[in-house]
Amino acid sequence: MVVIALTSVLLLAVGGCVCVVWAARGGPRWVRGVAAVTLTIGSILRDSNRRRGRGSNGDGNNGSWGSDGGGGSDG
Repeated sequence: MVVIALTSVLLLAVGGCVCVVWAARGGPRWVRGVAAVTLTIGSILRDSNRRRGRGSNGDGNNGSWGSDGGGGSDG
C-alpha cells in the first residue's frame, strides 16, 4: 500500500514537471493551469522548508552516511 502511495506521488511530481516544461513551450490552456499549480505547490514547500530551518544543519549531523563518519574498512 505504501509503495502504491509513493509511486502515485512520484508520478504526480513527474507529470507536474512535464507540464511546466510543456507550458513554457506554449502548451494548451489546461497544461498552463497544471504548471501553475505545480509551481505554486513547489513554492509553498520551499518556503515551509526555509521556515523550519532545515538548511542550518544544527542537529549535529556532519552529513556522513555512517555514525562513525568514515567509509568503513574492508579488512
